[in-house]
Amino acid sequence: MGNIAPCNDKAESRMFEFLGIGTPALITLGLALALALAFEFVNGFHDTANAVATVIYTNTLKPGPAVVWSGTWNFIGVLTSSGAVAFGIVALLPVELVLNVGSGAGFAMIFALLLSAIIWNLGTWYMGLPASSSHTLIGSIVGVGLMNSYLSADSAFGDGVNWAKLADTGKALLISPMIGFAGAALLLLLMRAVIRNKALFEAPKGDVPPPWPVRLLLIATCTGVSFAHGSNDGQKGMGLIMLIVIGAAPVAFALNQNAKPETLQHIEQQATTVQGALAGTAAQPSAEDARKIVTLYLRKKQFDDTTLLALGALNGELAHRLGGIKSLNEVAPDQRSSVRSDLYLISESLTRLDKAKQLPPAIDKSLLSSYGKDVKSLTSYIPIWVKIAVALALGLGTMIGWKRIVVTVGERIGKAHLNYGQGASAELVAFATIEAADVLGLPVSTTHVLSSGIAGTMVANGGGLQKSTVRNILLAWVLTLPVCVLLGAGLFAAGLFLVFRVFGV
Repeated sequence: MGNIAPCNDKAESRMFEFLGIGTPALITLGLALALALAFEFVNGFHDTANAVATVIYTNTLKPGPAVVWSGTWNFIGVLTSSGAVAFGIVALLPVELVLNVGSGAGFAMIFALLLSAIIWNLGTWYMGLPASSSHTLIGSIVGVGLMNSYLSADSAFGDGVNWAKLADTGKALLISPMIGFAGAALLLLLMRAVIRNKALFEAPKGDVPPPWPVRLLLIATCTGVSFAHGSNDGQKGMGLIMLIVIGAAPVAFALNQNAKPETLQHIEQQATTVQGALAGTAAQPSAEDARKIVTLYLRKKQFDDTTLLALGALNGELAHRLGGIKSLNEVAPDQRSSVRSDLYLISESLTRLDKAKQLPPAIDKSLLSSYGKDVKSLTSYIPIWVKIAVALALGLGTMIGWKRIVVTVGERIGKAHLNYGQGASAELVAFATIEAADVLGLPVSTTHVLSSGIAGTMVANGGGLQKSTVRNILLAWVLTLPVCVLLGAGLFAAGLFLVFRVFGV
């Protein structure tokens, strides 16, 4: 897959030379990118429908302008996102598949994740159930990790799944709906106590829009949720797209070619310091043996006397590789994947060792923090074209197919019609919750937070909930993880069969 195919066309030849791939890899790259953007497109009309439900059902905006407005702010949210959530998702994947994402198994993982997520999202959308794309993707990741460990001869079942990171993500996904429910209910009660304008707490009358102050408030909250959805949910696709392009074209994308010379010099100096702090004067294993030891630590959490020595050796190897260079373009093309792997092993191992309190007590924690950020900056980057592609897919998806979810959120959660104050309360709390998760680099579900918020306002307002709808939504939420675990595992196994038995890759 990595050989450059013969090509008579000069433009195409230059493209192959830049990417460092041949025609088969280019086709694989195109298919994987199309599938990743399809996931974001489905995510758009599945999840963002929650953001427009309030403005549509309060007659604040007509459906057409509402979805276009929401789609636009989703687009802006994606473009301005930090990328922290994107690589938080990548950190959940099995380490050996991340390191070898350009292999047949790596692409089988990518296709399995995306296909299982799309299948479940389309199924719940067709039924009008506001399920979570975040839960869908994470369930698929767990399924792939479990199947990968089951099929690996040298692994125990469950090895390779980043359970610590998964626990943090699971807590965020579990707690955020509770925050949505309680926060929106309390905010509505507070608004009723403080704001004396009764119009804010009235249900719409026919097709008459609310008074302009109320209307502007609801447009603002819809804007905030749409922006927050783009800045958080949009990143999930970005992380997978980066894995795809790194796997297919490591020469062009394995390393951040825009890294500054002073950053590289700083990393070289820090790597030498960290090597000394971890290994001291003890004999260190070879770079190849060190990679195996550190990879084993990340897969199985097996910590012994050799772990710190191996990590020290990897830091020494990194300092040697970066010694004297002013640009990552100076790294030989055939070495870029290997350098990326070393950077990934170093940053992930330091993070886990620090959390497990297995680092030497004397090591400078401020140095490690600065070093970790610098190391990640060489690999955890999002090119602007990736952001634009995801933003377009998410924004266009918002404008198509929104109606099924909107009807459920607007009409079927509560027994009473959604009033203006309820819509504003639910969306304000959803916006704040999602933005907080974005800062922390945690994926949360716009669907869960906003749907829970609307339910909370219905209870606080005394209107009550429609038990059948709430039961169906909860059932979809409960089933999402196990179903997607099974889908991800099954599709990954099928992908491996095709790759190794049918195509012989």
